[in-house]
Amino acid sequence: MSWSRRGILLSGALALAACGFTPVYGPGGTGGKLFGQIRTATPTTPDEFTFAGRIAERLGPDQQARFALAYNLRIAVVSQAITTDEVTTRYSLNGTADFVLTETASGAEVTRGQVSTFTSYSTTGTTIATMSAEQDAHDRLARMLADQVVTRLLAIDPATLQ
Repeated sequence: MSWSRRGILLSGALALAACGFTPVYGPGGTGGKLFGQIRTATPTTPDEFTFAGRIAERLGPDQQARFALAYNLRIAVVSQAITTDEVTTRYSLNGTADFVLTETASGAEVTRGQVSTFTSYSTTGTTIATMSAEQDAHDRLARMLADQVVTRLLAIDPATLQ
């Protein structure tokens, strides 16, 4: 990288800092303010266990939970590939997560939102292979939804988390 390109990158970083942007995991950033501070709602389904586990994996265990994360997962199974014999050989899992982050002490809503994504799996193998592929697809979907929720939470203005 030439010095001129480094200078451009440095000046761009300084310009962003001057505009009030701070690194998510830097001093005073949202990541530091949320790490270990969020308690997820108690999971009741396998998909919710995977979702809540991924939230804890990304934002740390709820050691001193200042915030509560309520969520609602909706997962729909859709046939994707159907043979001329009307046999489905591929399914899509479409998932949506609605979430609300509240401050536990005051009950004040910090943010709310909705994320969605999809994944799919094949049914062309044995019964065991199909069941394994389906479970893996559910796990991937729940983790992807959790990652999107975490991204949204990290995008919160750190000043609102005082």
